[in-house]
Amino acid sequence: MKIVTVVDEENYIVPLEFGNSIMVIDGDTKEIKEYENPGFGATHGGKERAMSGIISLKPDAIVVKEGVLCPGSYFMSKGRMKYIPTEHEKLDDVMKNLKDVQGKAVPELEPIMYRE
Repeated sequence: MKIVTVVDEENYIVPLEFGNSIMVIDGDTKEIKEYENPGFGATHGGKERAMSGIISLKPDAIVVKEGVLCPGSYFMSKGRMKYIPTEHEKLDDVMKNLKDVQGKAVPELEPIMYRE
């Protein structure tokens, strides 16, 4: 499974426009690739720009916390990937629990996860 998440410089999982990096995790090999986030720092439309970049990487799923997505970025991605809601704060925590995290992938999120 190819999983993405957006992180800041300290590897905390953050809202799409606040993370400078898009991390792509290979769920089988646990290899991580880092990509520049095209929505980083944008005052308007940052989440949507970041999601466009994420979609171009063709992931199977995205790790999200409440507030990471907005309605626009959620509906852009719906049907293109699954969502993995998590309470983990950092990429390191996701990696330590990767098998468990992958098992929580769902095709849709509750509205509370992407509300503004």
